[in-house]
Amino acid sequence: MTPNPSDLPALVAVYARRSVEVGLNQGASGNVSARSPGGFLITPSGRDMSTLAAADMVPVDLDGAAPEGMQPSSEWRFHRDIYAAFAEAGAIVHAHSPFAVALACLRRDLPAFHYMVAMAGGADIRCARYATFGTQALSDAVLQALQGRRACLMANHGLLAWGGNLADALALAVEVEALSGQYLRCLQAGGPVLLSGAEMDEAIERFRDYGRRP
Repeated sequence: MTPNPSDLPALVAVYARRSVEVGLNQGASGNVSARSPGGFLITPSGRDMSTLAAADMVPVDLDGAAPEGMQPSSEWRFHRDIYAAFAEAGAIVHAHSPFAVALACLRRDLPAFHYMVAMAGGADIRCARYATFGTQALSDAVLQALQGRRACLMANHGLLAWGGNLADALALAVEVEALSGQYLRCLQAGGPVLLSGAEMDEAIERFRDYGRRP
């Protein structure tokens, strides 16, 4: 169900705080947004995510303009571009979570070491090439890594996940963080046995209806 636009600022604030509660973000790291009529609502720049309220959320239009006196997250560009590129994207969670950051600093993709990788839409979760935070170059790198996917790592930075709504986006971000930790442990033990293309294709197909109510 699409939330009432008047409820959206409070919902984005709730999920921003929740991203801290579940260990994805800390302090002012990361950002959360949701699509809104004519643009999106996003967390503000440089603010402690655990203290955000509805009034702090910044409306941004599709040209990147925000109301005077309000400063959106410096990463607003990739939020705007994801909403433009993926019509089904309703919300985005970006995080600086420990395991995803560690793997991203190795500039490693998440390969088909576990079938849950398919939750992001494909046989792997790519690591976007490095670019300075807040730049169009970073947005371009993220868009490339997200082709056919709902999540990616970001080199020397963190993770990003999008979903149809805030709950879906946060759940996927939590899963990518868990997978990152599991994969790092596999690497420490000598490396995992990867699933075959056919095995991942079957997992991807099963995830098409995963969690949907009849």
